Amino acid sequence: MSEPTSEWHKTACSLCYLNCGLEVQVDGRAISRIRGDKAHPRSAGYLCQKAQRLTWYGNHDDRLTSPLRRTADGDYEEIDWDTALREIAARLVAVRAEDAAQGRPGSMLYAGGGGQGNHSGGGYGKALLTWMRSTRYVNALSQEKTGDFWVNGAMFGSQTCHTAEGVEECDLLVVLGCNPWLAHGFSNARHALNEIKNDPARRMIVIDPRRTETAEIAELHLPLRPGTDAYLLAAILAIIVERGGQDTAFLAARTEGLDEVVTALATVPVDAWIAHAELQRADVEQAVDMILAARAMTVRVELGIQQGRHSTLNSYLEKLLYLLTGNFGREGTNNLHSWLLPLWGNSRGERSDVTGFPYIGGLLPSSTMAEEVLTDHPNRARVVWVESANPANTYANSADVERALRECELSVVVDVAFTETAAQADYVLPAASQHEKWEFTLFDFEFPTNYFQIRRPLFEPLPGTLVEAEIYARLFEELGALPDEATIAALAEVARTDRPNLMRAAMPLLKGSPELAPVLLYRTLGPTLPGGAASMAPLWAACHRAAATMAVPVQRALGTDAAGGALGEVLFDRIIASDSGTAFSTHTYDEVWDLVRRDRVQLAVPELLAWLAALDPAAEQPDPDYPFSLINGQRRAHNANQILRPPAWRRTDPEGALRARAADLLAVGVEPGDWTAVITTAGRIVVRAEADESMRPMQAALPHGFGMSVPDGRGGRVTNGPRINMITDATDRDPIAGTPHHKDIPVRLERATAGERDAAESASARVRELVLTAVGPGRR
Repeated sequence: MSEPTSEWHKTACSLCYLNCGLEVQVDGRAISRIRGDKAHPRSAGYLCQKAQRLTWYGNHDDRLTSPLRRTADGDYEEIDWDTALREIAARLVAVRAEDAAQGRPGSMLYAGGGGQGNHSGGGYGKALLTWMRSTRYVNALSQEKTGDFWVNGAMFGSQTCHTAEGVEECDLLVVLGCNPWLAHGFSNARHALNEIKNDPARRMIVIDPRRTETAEIAELHLPLRPGTDAYLLAAILAIIVERGGQDTAFLAARTEGLDEVVTALATVPVDAWIAHAELQRADVEQAVDMILAARAMTVRVELGIQQGRHSTLNSYLEKLLYLLTGNFGREGTNNLHSWLLPLWGNSRGERSDVTGFPYIGGLLPSSTMAEEVLTDHPNRARVVWVESANPANTYANSADVERALRECELSVVVDVAFTETAAQADYVLPAASQHEKWEFTLFDFEFPTNYFQIRRPLFEPLPGTLVEAEIYARLFEELGALPDEATIAALAEVARTDRPNLMRAAMPLLKGSPELAPVLLYRTLGPTLPGGAASMAPLWAACHRAAATMAVPVQRALGTDAAGGALGEVLFDRIIASDSGTAFSTHTYDEVWDLVRRDRVQLAVPELLAWLAALDPAAEQPDPDYPFSLINGQRRAHNANQILRPPAWRRTDPEGALRARAADLLAVGVEPGDWTAVITTAGRIVVRAEADESMRPMQAALPHGFGMSVPDGRGGRVTNGPRINMITDATDRDPIAGTPHHKDIPVRLERATAGERDAAESASARVRELVLTAVGPGRR
């Protein structure tokens, strides 16, 4: 084995949406050493335990190196790229023509479009969806966040309005349904939390059923019953209004609809709803005391409320919490942030023909993916295209998702590994990994200064793989959608000699097909970019858009007087040249109102005030047949998204154990360490049980990032840990956004049968063998 190189390479973590800056050393095709990048303008050297295991993303035995085609017997055969793209293109053309002939909307469904740090392919994939005259788009955001987006649209005027937190400057941090000590979610989370803990002038409230690591260091922890967040938040708001704690000057100057909200809150039966949450009123009053005493409060929320009961209503009430108290638009409070390029769009009431669910942010609920296919509706989805996602493992009701992938007319997966989704597809196209290409993330969620980082490749792509931009460009050529070679060459010359005028030159070619812009830029501007950065070409258009729509903040961030098109050019060049990332916008706090898309923030949202009025504790009591509340997808020290497949990457919790209080386990005949059956109305899985006294009584938790089938070293495959979504019900979801209620799943626990225990122990032993035999840099 070659000696590790001593050179440090700049990159970024892709295991959560903070994408902290990293420096790495490499040994062959493995990352051998990792440290935080002190030059990164946001994370400034911060490093958590997960990033230190990042080599396992692309360095494993399950990588794809050839296009695959499903055979008649259900197996796969390797084919060359030309054959794969020619056959896929022919089937896409046929479906598109049939859609047009039948007068129906496009019947393609696009899933994914980028993992946590892998967004460059998404624009090209979305171009294909639009070319297919379809709008059906699902991804991880529409499984987690679209209720929040819907509320933002109703209150701030656009679903692309998105809030940031002022954690570093606040004197009160309210943590709702998340555990930033493990899940992070804001910059340098552990440092920031420790600073609050150690400063007597600063305070923290945690609202979470479990006694999390963050709750351990908070001044006040409210351990509410799972699923009662809306009741508790409404009670807190009602007490604030009852005390006259609203910021009347702020509300009069910046909002409308206050009277309707105050009227609604006056009807809240505070004591009854606090009792429903199984809390003491004195503790809730203490929380209100802390909120009203704060100089600057910021509210940090996550999936605990966004995938809990009343998801969209929860998002509304948490925004009312900081808006009614005037904790918005100031240092240390919640604010809106800018975008270089929005990660989602703004829908205006469009709905699915099949399910009736609204598009939110340009997305349909991920929980409806299978329903869009498995129906007799004439406008059903006939083509499923999956890129950089694993819906067969991560979307609710995995069995139905698998069936949809098998039964649609065409299914194609673009990925680096043979995922559970790939195992159901008609064609599988092997992509280069995040570390083998130029890449970026669109998770730029900071305010007042926002940042963007592109990442250079650490390794050459594996032979037989292609970057997504090249896959889509070749496919569009097969589709006959691109201009001829001479026209492309002429545009490329404009890109080389007169780049500011490239889009003007390209406009006649994009008339009627604007969706082709990313591919056209890749083929024309791309070859002129340094170091093989061709796939970054669409960022050029994003930079010009940012310069045109927020010129002063961009000038301030870059320290330049350039204006107009010249400012867009300066921004693009800065981004391409900045290995550690760069600021792209700096706003003043007064300028946050430039990011609001209404004259005034709308406090009264009729649909949500009606939902609030209809809340009924009597209708939301535990089901005696399924008495436990299961957290599906708990954040732990060594679990991450689905891009980390090899089990050897985990230093802790290798089996993805079920955690619950010891007394609760013993009450159902389960000892800690036993194999335990977890049962829902949808199915049954077997997991290892582990005692955890931080859990609330009658609450259990399983982690995300498990359930992947990996090579077992013997020519077969073995599943690593619980495949949770085999027991989730896709119809148990939010009525507006379709978000699954993954953080409050009713389950029953019982000791596994002898046969189940034997099968689980055999699989566990094979996984342990894989871990013990793993060798190489970063694998110890």
